[in-house]
Order: sequence, then structure tokens, then C-alpha cells
Amino acid sequence: MSKNSARGSSKLAGVRRISGRGILAFSRERKIPYLLLGIGLIIFPIVDTYTPNVDFVGDAGRWILLALGLNIVVGYAGLLDLGYAAFFAIGSYTFAILASPQFGIHISFWLLLLVAAFVAAMFGVLLGAPTLRLRGDYLAIVTLGFGEIVPRVIRNASKFTGGVNGIVGTDQPMIPAFLGFHGYSFGLNPVPYYYLMLVIIVITILLIRNLRNSRLGRAWMAVREDEVAAAATGINTVTTKLLAFALGASFSGFAGSYYASKLFIVTPETFSFVVSVTVLLMVVLGGMGNIRGVIVGALVIYAIQAYVLVQLPGWIASATQALDIGFLNNVDISGYVQRSSILIFGVILVVIMLLRPQGLIPSAQRKVELELGTTEEAVSDLRGSA
Repeated sequence: MSKNSARGSSKLAGVRRISGRGILAFSRERKIPYLLLGIGLIIFPIVDTYTPNVDFVGDAGRWILLALGLNIVVGYAGLLDLGYAAFFAIGSYTFAILASPQFGIHISFWLLLLVAAFVAAMFGVLLGAPTLRLRGDYLAIVTLGFGEIVPRVIRNASKFTGGVNGIVGTDQPMIPAFLGFHGYSFGLNPVPYYYLMLVIIVITILLIRNLRNSRLGRAWMAVREDEVAAAATGINTVTTKLLAFALGASFSGFAGSYYASKLFIVTPETFSFVVSVTVLLMVVLGGMGNIRGVIVGALVIYAIQAYVLVQLPGWIASATQALDIGFLNNVDISGYVQRSSILIFGVILVVIMLLRPQGLIPSAQRKVELELGTTEEAVSDLRGSA
């Protein structure tokens, strides 16, 4: 057997090893670690009574939810979306308008979770409809424009959105009274928000897993690999891409409702282009198309953003004093770090693309494509050696 034939056979064997294990067997191997992780997350607020830690972890859940939603568009359907923060803004303002003193409307938080998701999904369809014929860079430019338009419309529509000052005094979630229970308002306590986000993330993961394994999920992946071939096999690419935009946007609506209710205020500056880039970096870093990878990527980037970059000026100042570097005492290190955060994220993205383009925890299919080569390449090697 020639070298090309042997190489092709090894690639095909690698494909069979990865694809033949099955999702159920893959999940059973990790049942105990997942169970221990779940128990740890549930008892975390009880064990660690330090409020800022619980608040920190709860806020990380918001980014996980955004990354999971964008993963549907980018990871499954292969549609590059650079304006994802716009849907986050739409969900937040939908909740703020319908649950604040802005118009004297106070609809229940639990109902507005679904309403905000539905409104964000409708705007996802509105964005997807005129971009159906666009691909690659052209689609990215259109979504980037949409992401810049929405915050500016919010600033100018001050009659409805409060303009630059935003909407203040949004309602908080409340568990209604029933069966003798007197009801409970979340207020400023971060613990109920933490458990609420934990429940939302679990439900989101279950929904996305079912979507991924459904006929629609397979259609998304077919469009991602080759849209022309997918259309030739009978897949309605128009509906498939519209549903990707709509469902991806709906999860940002969930995150927007949670964010607006917990923060008490919604302002347009919160939904800048940096948010879209940060969420995209989370998906790419963790591994596009892999739920576990996206969650890990979101946690890593959020930890860098909310902890490392915040503490970095203090660390540099301590090192400066220890090393007796006098000229750095007059440098605004905190300002430089704040302004260069997007540069740091850009460097991380470049390094990931160069060293590990499949992400930290890639999906099995992308791992085969990027490390072992696609099945078609292996078959072509076998044919070439025949």
C-alpha cells in the first residue's frame, strides 16, 4: 500500500472513531462530573455567602446566554453576525418599556421574558430577510451596520427610550403569592437572580441541544458546509437561515430581560459594537458549534474582562513600586488598560486563529475537519493512490 493510501485510511479511521462513539456514550462518560458541577452550582450561594462573588457568577451567566444564542447563528448555521448586541438591546428595551415608570406599564417579568424573546426574534427575521442572498464578508458588513443603527435609533427616540439617559427604575422579578405563600420580590439580593439565571441557562442548553439534533439543526449544518449543495438536496435555505437569525436573537432577548431587571436601568451605551465582538470572541475561543466549548469560552473571556482587566492596573502599580520604576508613576495605567481592552481581545482572537482555530473545546465535526481533514480529502487521497 502506498503512503497516500495509508494516510487516507488513517484519516478515515479517525473519522469513524469520532463519529462512531455517539452522543449518548459521550454524555454517559461525563455524567458524574456534570452531576458534581450541578450540585456545586446549586449550593454555591450557600457555601460562599460573600455577595460580590455570587453577583459575579450571576453576571457571567448573562454572557453565557448571549454566547449560546450567537452560537446558533455562527456555529451551527455559519452566518457571521457582527451586530448581535442589537438584539440584546432590543430585548432589554422591550422589558424596560413594558415594566417601568416610563409609560406606567408594569407587566409581569415572567411574561416579559417570552415577550422580549419574541420581539428580538422578530427583529432577527427583519435582519435576516434582506440579507438572504449575502454571504461571508458582505453579510458581516450588513449585520455590523444593523448593530450600529439600533443604538443610534435608541438615542434619538428619546420619547420612548429616554435617549442618552436611558430608562431608569425597571421592575424586578417577583414570585407571586399562592397557596399561603406571601410572595417574594428579588429586590437587590443577587442570590435569586443567580438561581434564575441558572434555571434559564439549563433550559436554554436543553432547547439548543434538541434543536441541534433535530432536522432543523442538521439543515443549519448543511447550509454552513455548502449552501448550494444543501439547496440541491431539498433544504429550504431561506427558511433555514431566517430561523437561525430568529432563534439566535430570541436568546439574546432572554438575556436582555434579565439584564434590564437586575440593573434597574438601561442605557444605549451598554450595547456598543464591543459587546458584539466580545460575544463572538467567546464563541470562537470556546469552539464554534460546541455548547460546552461556548460556555467555557464565555467564562474565560468574562473572567478576563471583569476581573483581570479590572485588577491589572493595581498589579502593575504594585510591580512598579516593587521594581522602583519611577517614570511609570505619572502614567495613567488604568486609562490605558481601559482603552486597550478591545486590543487585548483582538490579540486573543488572532492567537486563537493561528494556534487553535477549532477553539478550546471543538465540536467533533470541526475537529475532524481541522485536524484530521475532511472525509472527502481522505477519499480523494485513496482515489489518487489507486
